[in-house]
Amino acid sequence: MDDADHPAFTRVIWNAHVAEMSDLEAAARDELLDTVLRVESVQRATLAPDKINLASLGNQVPHLHWHVIPRWRDDRHFPNPVWGAPRDDARGHAALRSAAVRSRLDAYLAALHGAFAEESGSSVAP
Repeated sequence: MDDADHPAFTRVIWNAHVAEMSDLEAAARDELLDTVLRVESVQRATLAPDKINLASLGNQVPHLHWHVIPRWRDDRHFPNPVWGAPRDDARGHAALRSAAVRSRLDAYLAALHGAFAEESGSSVAP
C-alpha cells in the first residue's frame, strides 16, 4: 500500500473470493499463512522494525486478506493501531521514519520477490 505514515504496509491478498480463513482447505490455509509469515520475515530482515502487526479484517469487503505492517516506536500511531488517530507529538519523528523506510523500499521489494522466487509457481505482485 502507498501509505504516507507506513510506506512498507503490505497486504497479502487471497485471489479467490473467500470471506473467512475457515472457508479455506487446510493446504490453502497453510499456503496463505506461510505467505504472511514470509512477508513478515522479509520485513524484519530488511527494515528492522520494532514490531510487526498482523491483521485480517475485511469488514467492508468480505475478501480474505492480511495486513503485514512494520511498526516503529517513533511512527505516528505507535503504540496504537495504524488506523487510529495519529499522535501529534510524533509528526517530526514520523516524517524522518517514513523517509528512512522509503529509502529501503527497493531493497524490501527485491528481498520479497526473492523470497517467493525460490518456490516455483508463486509470485508477488510488484
